[in-house]
Amino acid sequence: METINFVAIISVAFLGSLGHCIGMCGGFVVAYSSAKIDSNSNKLTQFISHLFYNLGRVTSYVMLGVIFGFLGSVISFSKTSTGYLYFVIGIIMVLMGLSLMGKINFLTSLECSLSSNSFVKKLFSNLIHSKSFASFYGLGLLNGLLPCGLVYFFAISAAATSSVFWGAITMLIFGLSTIPTLLSFGFIIGFLKSGNFREIMIKIASIVIILYGIYISYLGYMAVI
Repeated sequence: METINFVAIISVAFLGSLGHCIGMCGGFVVAYSSAKIDSNSNKLTQFISHLFYNLGRVTSYVMLGVIFGFLGSVISFSKTSTGYLYFVIGIIMVLMGLSLMGKINFLTSLECSLSSNSFVKKLFSNLIHSKSFASFYGLGLLNGLLPCGLVYFFAISAAATSSVFWGAITMLIFGLSTIPTLLSFGFIIGFLKSGNFREIMIKIASIVIILYGIYISYLGYMAVI
């Protein structure tokens, strides 16, 4: 894992969280904040509640990193096939960037909703009506396993490491990089959801994701030729 990959993962995940995650997970945060957190409770209790939710998300991402890293390790990748994989990952990133800009519907086609699933609905209902810190952690675990375009991309990146350890690390860094935005979102919903701010961050995130996608595709192309 090169240093630039760590920097890129953090940059893409953080900027993507400002643009995409607020829209994708924002409703989730608003729902549990309204139903489970008393606005009159002290700030420390509110902070811990939001932190447990986000730690639940990160836990799910790390588990996905282990699974996809393992799959990548048992599937034999030659230099050429690895190059093709990185090329495809790069193209997916470019499509994600264009989708964030609203040019195509790539992300929305990936993010199929599970809201109609009876098991998910029942589990969500049980967790949303509980006030315990464990229930916030459980909501985070559930949210982390729901379909998401950014998670799909980083899961593929985890598989490309061909390592359980580095796959987990990739998803850990991704998850940790999204915490500042969603943790803050629980406290300052109005500001982070405001049209102008979110629009600016979406544009910045889109450009960074597209540029990094082109770079990854280039690395894949150079590995193939």
